[in-house]
Amino acid sequence: MVLILINLLWLSMQKILVSACLLGERVRYDGGDSRQSGLIAQWQREGRLIAICPEVAGGLSVPRPPAEMVLGDADFVLRGCGKICTEHGADVTDAFVDGAEKALAQCMRHGIKIAILKEGSPSCGVSRVHDGAFSGIKIKGEGVTARLLRRHGVRVFSESEVERVAALLAC
Repeated sequence: MVLILINLLWLSMQKILVSACLLGERVRYDGGDSRQSGLIAQWQREGRLIAICPEVAGGLSVPRPPAEMVLGDADFVLRGCGKICTEHGADVTDAFVDGAEKALAQCMRHGIKIAILKEGSPSCGVSRVHDGAFSGIKIKGEGVTARLLRRHGVRVFSESEVERVAALLAC
């Protein structure tokens, strides 16, 4: 019984990594944000969230040219075989990988086991990313940060799955 109570207390205080744009920080490639209300805003008020924009953490500016995985998928990129480039062909792979590693470091530093990331991003896409042809089409896939976090046991959710995170925390 005591172990169950300790586990429940730990889960109720557990920090959550979150894409900074979801908190209203203007860090998206276009200088905008993707502010979310509801539970994310509540968890922010409670001090449970650790915000990061992996692209900015990796050294990219705001605003910045759109970028997509143009060679391979997130696993390929993390193995050093894939590429992330801007629409004009500039290779920004190193910045994306560096930002993913900084996000993982935050998880390790704070004991984070759950992340809520911006869907569709080449960094944070949880289940969809752009097709690599700058066509506006999204395909099944993960962003580099989402993939790296999952490799290290972090459960990754998109902003549309916040209720699932709440249910997980309530267990």
